Amino acid sequence: MTPDSKLICGIIILTVPTIQYGGYYLLTVLSGKDKTPLTDFQKAMFRAGHAHAGVLVILSLIAQLFIDNVSLHPTLTWALRMGFPLAAILVSGGFFAAAIGQNRTKPNKYISILYFGALLLAASLIILGIALIKNA
Repeated sequence: MTPDSKLICGIIILTVPTIQYGGYYLLTVLSGKDKTPLTDFQKAMFRAGHAHAGVLVILSLIAQLFIDNVSLHPTLTWALRMGFPLAAILVSGGFFAAAIGQNRTKPNKYISILYFGALLLAASLIILGIALIKNA
């Protein structure tokens, strides 16, 4: 593990308590302990945002190890190192942002955050996948 991947992994791991808190908050809302009035759409979007955050953070950690094992231009290496965790933030944040507002039953304009994150994730995956195949 390179010093760069250790640094990024350490930063990523420090974000996990925010995901834990989000899960706790979601549990209080879904169990009825928090009386915040949310529509079924909002609850579904918040669940999706929380789930994507957890999965994409794990993917971000694994990707750092894979990035250590490919030969890429240093700028592209750093773009990948940052692309995976940034995509996790944008995708999960996009779910939350798109559902903000009273009585919301469909996504607002902030759904574009989610789409941008999905594109960033896809680009990062494709670049890393090709680099791993080339370095096999």
